[in-house]
Amino acid sequence: MSITIEHQPTPERLRDLGVTNWAIWTKTTSEFPWNYDTSETCYFLEGEVIVTPEKGSPVHMGKGDLVTFPTGMSCTWKILQDVKKHYRLE
Repeated sequence: MSITIEHQPTPERLRDLGVTNWAIWTKTTSEFPWNYDTSETCYFLEGEVIVTPEKGSPVHMGKGDLVTFPTGMSCTWKILQDVKKHYRLE
């Protein structure tokens, strides 16, 4: 169970996924636990984050990254710079 990151996906890739039609989530600098009941794919428009899975190493992500979080993952989000992202739950 791991986080998948595509750094700087092409505009074509984002268009094919329909990213601009996904909901938007924003959050200010903070730290909190999170559990994924379903898989989530998101595209960071702004921000910088370190997500640490319960049984894994910290993963750094932010603006321009397309990220997929697996179903069942428990983690801690540490938002270093305010986040704005498109997201889709699957």
